[in-house]
Amino acid sequence: MARIAGIELNDNWRVEFALTRVKGIGWPLAGKMIDTLKVDRSKRMKDLTPDEVAKITAELEKYDTEGDLFRKVRANIARLQTIGSYRGLRHSKNLPVRGQRTRVNARTKRGKRKTIGAFKKEVLSSKKVAETTESKK
Repeated sequence: MARIAGIELNDNWRVEFALTRVKGIGWPLAGKMIDTLKVDRSKRMKDLTPDEVAKITAELEKYDTEGDLFRKVRANIARLQTIGSYRGLRHSKNLPVRGQRTRVNARTKRGKRKTIGAFKKEVLSSKKVAETTESKK
């Protein structure tokens, strides 16, 4: 297994696909990198020479990937929160940031439904009995 940017890449994967497994590298950037390095797109990771792996690693150093990318995104969100922008407030409340509706959707962000105002009949009747006994005292 080849190790590029701290990620173990499967030997049977094509080079272009394997590069997309690195956080921050998508299909367009992977294709652009392969074209600039003049590596065959149909090559598998096991077929790469150590020189080609070194070239790919050096090319990846030019971009923010993995931990650097996580830190950069986290810093951007923290900046939005400290200046008190609308997007920062939405991040801090853990709600959708980019204008999506939240009245009927956004279940993954808002969490499990909390029913308000709907009680079972037994619970209501037991509350009424408790209230009447307290009022008699």
